[in-house]
Amino acid sequence: MGKDLQLLKEIKACTICQDLPLGPNPILQFSAKAKILVAGQAPGQITHHKDRPFDDASGDRLRQWLGVNRDTFYDPDKLAVVPMGFCYPGKGKSGDLAPKAICAQTWRKKILNVLPNIELTLVIGKYAMDWHLPERKEKNLTETVGNWQHYIEQDNPVLPLPHPSPRNNIWLKKNPWFEEELLKELQSKIAMVLEK
Repeated sequence: MGKDLQLLKEIKACTICQDLPLGPNPILQFSAKAKILVAGQAPGQITHHKDRPFDDASGDRLRQWLGVNRDTFYDPDKLAVVPMGFCYPGKGKSGDLAPKAICAQTWRKKILNVLPNIELTLVIGKYAMDWHLPERKEKNLTETVGNWQHYIEQDNPVLPLPHPSPRNNIWLKKNPWFEEELLKELQSKIAMVLEK
């Protein structure tokens, strides 16, 4: 068993967060062959029960944004889907709670160390941006996503994205440039990376 699969097995057995409302259920996918890293927030309640990352309305929109089908998205040799928190964190006043910090502190560097072939990292939402763009992000999510060309033109391309949740429909309407400009570039980049 390779280091990547051994690490995934360890993570799937993780019980650090026993206090979570639905209990621990780490939901992620990766392999050392993956070329694209999808760094999200944390699984939602629907995803927790389906035991598969982004297997909900947010995932449908995300796959549409990326221009990939379900088979491609759920192929760990193509896409690593590694949220900041691996388990459903519970409900807050205005949506799901933040991912538990202990998850990234315990596992994130170990995972990144077994993903040597990543050519593009997609950072979805504030918590992923805080981790992957700590010194480079703008003052808020809209400005960070709006400055996407700066991030994608780096040697190690990172593309900041808003969360694909239906809760962000208002943001998408207020920022038409996202679908008109960024998504075309994103789909082109995804296709190029996957065809290599």
